[in-house]
Amino acid sequence: MPRRTLFALLALACVASPLPALAAQCGNSAAGFETWKQQFASEARQKGVGASGLAALMGTSYASRTIAADRGMRSFKLSLDQFMVKRGAATIVAQGRKLKQTHAALLASIEQRYGVPPGPLLAIWGMETAFGKLRGNENMLSAVATLAYDCRRPEFFTDHLYAALKLIDRGTLSATTRGSMHGEYGQTQFMPKAILEYAVGNLDSPSGALTSTAAFLKGHGWKAGAGYQEGQPNFAAIQGWNAATVYQQAIALMGRQIDGGGTAQR
Repeated sequence: MPRRTLFALLALACVASPLPALAAQCGNSAAGFETWKQQFASEARQKGVGASGLAALMGTSYASRTIAADRGMRSFKLSLDQFMVKRGAATIVAQGRKLKQTHAALLASIEQRYGVPPGPLLAIWGMETAFGKLRGNENMLSAVATLAYDCRRPEFFTDHLYAALKLIDRGTLSATTRGSMHGEYGQTQFMPKAILEYAVGNLDSPSGALTSTAAFLKGHGWKAGAGYQEGQPNFAAIQGWNAATVYQQAIALMGRQIDGGGTAQR
């Protein structure tokens, strides 16, 4: 084929099949965040995110406190004993036992429906928000958007950002929803993707939060009547809740103490 004809065909191919837009570029400081938002909004629009979600995205700010918290999660590097002390395991167990009685009817209904006993649900509730007292006061969407932009774990948080934008489009969340440092929301601190998949009712209420947490665990393989300590069948469902080994071990141990008595020790 003559070179002139080949070049002409290549030129036509480029016109007929334009190159895809470049993906939004991650960054490690606030400097590129506004540009990234424009790029991400274009991608989100193509994926069906509506006007409310896009407007909320464009209103986000770079969350410096979130980045500082993400870089400083040292407690997950502690030994299990140190972690249990730092997180107040004895207090969680004691309060969990009281709440097990207070919410007996609710917890019995949840166990009948999902097969999850009270112990791990109450341990998660206590660990995450001190039973609803410490739910965070960060702008949820800004936190998730910042982590989706940050180069440390963009893929993981991009999924959560898309979920958050869908929830805003649906009216489940708003641009002003407050949460914790990584965008966790509600009494047991659901991430946006988990809200989309497992939320049952109002996550700011004990009923909605505990029911949703049980739905999450069941969705991650929880089997009624099986054990949930490390090495037992349901421990994998606890692993689905949080990736930190020491956290998983602590939830299992505290849950056992709430369900069966004794002290919050191994």
